[in-house]
Amino acid sequence: MNSRRVFGGDAALLIARVLLVVLFVYAGWGKVVGFTGTESQFAANGIPDPMLATLVAVIAELPFALLILVGLFTRPLAILLAIYTLATAVLGHPYWAVPDDQQMNMLLHFYKNVGIAGGFLALYAAGAGRFSLDQLRHRS
Repeated sequence: MNSRRVFGGDAALLIARVLLVVLFVYAGWGKVVGFTGTESQFAANGIPDPMLATLVAVIAELPFALLILVGLFTRPLAILLAIYTLATAVLGHPYWAVPDDQQMNMLLHFYKNVGIAGGFLALYAAGAGRFSLDQLRHRS
């Protein structure tokens, strides 16, 4: 008998997918409806090519996250989102380069992103589980 079924691993993978992407979907939608504002904020923060960065953020945070949610192309997208999340940690939360009064906030956001990237790497290793479109694709 599959040990994942015995211990609820497939349900845990479904819950993990939901929990990993909820922030991305929320933030991605905000970037879609406020695209120019996001682009301006990226420019003000010194992000290279803010229009392209905004477009990449929208793609990573909405369609990629929604595909993870339903468990489709989970492993390759988990790797891409881990890389994206680490990049946003470095570019968006440079705790080493902010005034002292902002450092703790940036430090927490930086390491939150590092932790989320770890979650995506674990999802890559485990796969989407039984409750996913990946599983349906592999049954056919």
